[in-house]
Amino acid sequence: MAAHMSRLRGWSRAQRYGIAVCRQYSSGSAYPNVSLSTPLPGIPKPVFASVDGHEKYETKITTLENGLKVASQNKFGQFCTVGSKDTTMYAVSAEVKGLETVVNLLSDAVLQPRLLDEEIEMTKMAVRFELEDLNMRPDPEPLLTEMIHAAAYRGNTVGLPRFCPANNVEKIDKRLLHKYLQSYYCPERMVLAGVGIEHEQLVQCARKYLLNVKPVWGVSTPANVDLSVAQYTGGIVKMEKDMSDVSLGPTPIPELTHIMIGLESCSFLEDDFIPFAVLNMMMGGGGSFSAGGPGKGMFTRLYLNVREMVEIITREFIQMSGTAGEMELERAKTQLKSMLMMNLESRPVIFEDVGRQVLATGKRKLPHELCDLISNVTASDIKRVTTKMLRSKPAVAALGDLTELPSYEDIQAALSSKDGRLPRIYRLFR
Repeated sequence: MAAHMSRLRGWSRAQRYGIAVCRQYSSGSAYPNVSLSTPLPGIPKPVFASVDGHEKYETKITTLENGLKVASQNKFGQFCTVGSKDTTMYAVSAEVKGLETVVNLLSDAVLQPRLLDEEIEMTKMAVRFELEDLNMRPDPEPLLTEMIHAAAYRGNTVGLPRFCPANNVEKIDKRLLHKYLQSYYCPERMVLAGVGIEHEQLVQCARKYLLNVKPVWGVSTPANVDLSVAQYTGGIVKMEKDMSDVSLGPTPIPELTHIMIGLESCSFLEDDFIPFAVLNMMMGGGGSFSAGGPGKGMFTRLYLNVREMVEIITREFIQMSGTAGEMELERAKTQLKSMLMMNLESRPVIFEDVGRQVLATGKRKLPHELCDLISNVTASDIKRVTTKMLRSKPAVAALGDLTELPSYEDIQAALSSKDGRLPRIYRLFR
């Protein structure tokens, strides 16, 4: 096809009505004039997602005798490890015929790590560098995300630091790592997830390489695992910081104040999770982007007076407790479904989605089920979850020049008022 396409001479003329547009190739009789609405002869039929949004294959789950779950999505090499506050993922991309080799590799990486002293020292150096880079980069989002979690869940679970405190780096050694692995790397806390593979084939590989394998640290003892439940506290975390010297160019960045304000929502296991997700879209979640070309994608930031910026945020929170417009609600639901389906076009995202859902709930909701739940969200649902959210204490994170930052008490008062405005003291002398 590529050879014929490269010798394309031109397009036949098309009339506005009647005659279909056709393509003509220099190869003569091999490819006669073929309508653009007709597939080329001899070319395999392309595979696209179904138009009804339904998955062709369900997510199959098998639990082995040792408690390890095997989950697969038969829909569709590089290697990486991804860590977050709640999970660690080891990911491999490979051809199906290399499945056994890949599972064997994963088994060795997870259960038989060598953890050489020189590797640990190199990793500690990398951690120190990342901590220094975190404070030097112009993008404040990683720090703000860490700070808003610390404010919302002070001293517990997801409020604990994601980044290793600098004074703890030297404490890391082989014994400490083995103690951690012994507590958390046990079969009942693991999921082997696969995308684009036959389920029984994946189960057989799991039995061969993960069922009766003794870890290098010995028998796992999950009794030492922290089983505490996340407790929302609310509060404020502030960091005064001069960010004018983190510019990547000769022109210094102006003195800015970066603020995040959050309120308690719900767990993804609760029924209100979907209405909260729609509410997030209505308030500007998702952002805008462009895959290529200059000037098409923008990410909005409010470069305003600090007090005005805070008041805009609090007023938007309060306004959401009113009745949502039908057009606005439908747009938010459509945007949320579009973002969900677009993300699931990527195999790595499907793999992560399968692994996370099965690990957390023991099952997986398919995309069309989530789309149905999104479609069923009403304006009264939005009003109900917003009212519920506004009853909680706010969580506030502030970074940069904080001289004009309103007090936490004033932000809390604005979120408890009818119009979301800050107390009048902040509007004197304007």
